[in-house]
This record gives sequence, C-alpha cells and structure tokens, in this order.
Amino acid sequence: MATYYNSETILYLNGEYVKAAEAKMDLYSQSFHYGYSVFEGIRSYRTVNGETKIFKAKEHYDRLQRSAELVNLPYHWTTEELTAVTYEVLKRNDLQDAYIRPVVYAPANMSFVQNEQSFLVIEVWAMQPFLGDKLLRIMTSSFERPNPKAFKIEAKAAGHYVNSLLASHEAKAKGFDEALLLDMNGNVAEAPGANLFYEKDGKLFTPAKGNILPGITRATVFELCAGLGIEVEEKVFTIDELKNADAVFYCGTAAEVIGFDSLDDQKFALKWNDSVSRKIQTAYKNLVVENFEPQRQEEAKKEEAVA
Repeated sequence: MATYYNSETILYLNGEYVKAAEAKMDLYSQSFHYGYSVFEGIRSYRTVNGETKIFKAKEHYDRLQRSAELVNLPYHWTTEELTAVTYEVLKRNDLQDAYIRPVVYAPANMSFVQNEQSFLVIEVWAMQPFLGDKLLRIMTSSFERPNPKAFKIEAKAAGHYVNSLLASHEAKAKGFDEALLLDMNGNVAEAPGANLFYEKDGKLFTPAKGNILPGITRATVFELCAGLGIEVEEKVFTIDELKNADAVFYCGTAAEVIGFDSLDDQKFALKWNDSVSRKIQTAYKNLVVENFEPQRQEEAKKEEAVA
C-alpha cells in the first residue's frame, strides 16, 4: 500500500496550506455520500535541467473546470491561480517528480438540490507509474463502460470510478494486471483509468470519442505521432480487431505509456521493442522531462539525408 502522506505533508485546502494529518472534511458532504465530486490527475517532473515542471497544467486545470461545470458544481478558481498554488504545494513538500490530485467537492447536503458553493483540495505525493513499467497482462472485463446517456461521460467525476474499481478488482482477482472495458455496444472503450491505442502495419488506432474520457495523455500521443510522422486514426472497433493488432498500449497521466504483453492471454504479432508503439513510449518519457536532444538528433539526420 502506498504511503500518501505523513505528519509533515502539506496540502492546499480551501485557500490555506495545512498539514494533511490535520485536514478535515464534513462527513455530511454530498460528495462523501453520493460520489459527487470532480478531480484531476496531474504529474510534475524534474526536467533534464533540474527544474520542477507540471506537465500540461493548463490543460488539466481547464478540464477540471469543465468537469465541474458539466456536473453542476460551482467553480470559482482560475487555471493560473491553481497552477501557482500547485507549484507552492510541491515546493512545501520538497517534491519534483510527483502525482498531483486536485478535487472539487460539495458541502453538506443530503438533498438533491443544486449546491451554491464548492470546496477544493490539492494533494501531492510521490508515485511510480500507476500500472508499473512491465508489459501488462490484460483481460476483457465483464463490466461495461457506463452508457454516455446516463452520465456526463466526458467529466472526470469521482462517481464514475466505481465502475473502474469494479473492473480492475475483477481483473486482478483473476491474476491479470488490469482490465479492458467495452462500451454498451460491445466495442472497445478504455481501461479503468487510461485510454488505449493499438498498432497495425505501422499505423495507430484509438477508440473514437463518445464512450470514453478523452484524456490529455491521449491528446499528447496524437501530438507525438504528428511529430514522428506516424499515422493515427480514431475509429470504432471490436475486441476481435484489437486481438489482431501488432501491439497495444494504455496511456494516461498516472500510467504514462505502457504496453500490453497479452489480451485474454493472447500475444501480439510484434515484440514490444520492435513496435512503433515503443517509439511513442520513449518519446513521451523524453517529452515530460523536456529531454529534446533525441528529437534534435533525429532532425539533424533528416537534414543530412536531404543534403
């Protein structure tokens, strides 16, 4: 079990920096009783220059605001304000490589009347890649991704993750590393806490929007593909199509980029180290620590080839 805080850990709670061990929450909160809150998962890294850099802070805090608005939680903070606060929390905890968890939650309210205020906490802790760094044994879950007509599925809302927990618990109880959820139509959706890409003949494919939480790391993979000249397509596809892939990977802020060893005990055509997907994994690791030297070397090789 990870240790998230100790007696000296500092978090940000409703405008104040307080010790985590002394922080309090109203146990009559609508969030505690109904899972009614929104959150973000963000990472900071020690760059190759020794600086502390939050990866895509603007995109994450903009999405936090959007999630709150989608589920009718009042939101009165700016992205710039919360970014500055987060750097201060990291500094007070002497952390550079860290996982960052802001949560917007509701006050005491046992009714279903819309709230007039919200509260905010920002927590940080050291965390290795969420799914580890070894290739994953994945199983197709018996649980489906929730119907998008039942939720604001693009909101990163706490209550949605009961579905994620159930799917992940099921997979791990059966000896797998993680689950894969299909949507209500039997098409591939996502992991309990990450998006999915598969590779076929040097091209990448990923589930289309509609039944997924389109992640910020997912968007980053699109950016990396553009820079590397790798074609990528959003589409609807079945589990059978996925099992015929050359390689598959999950991606997310917590998980970063991590490949599959197998799906339902079926291996894939390519060795991971021979895949385009592996190039994406390496490029992502370099990007988050701002190691641009491999990119510069690649560009220099292209210029020499043209000359």
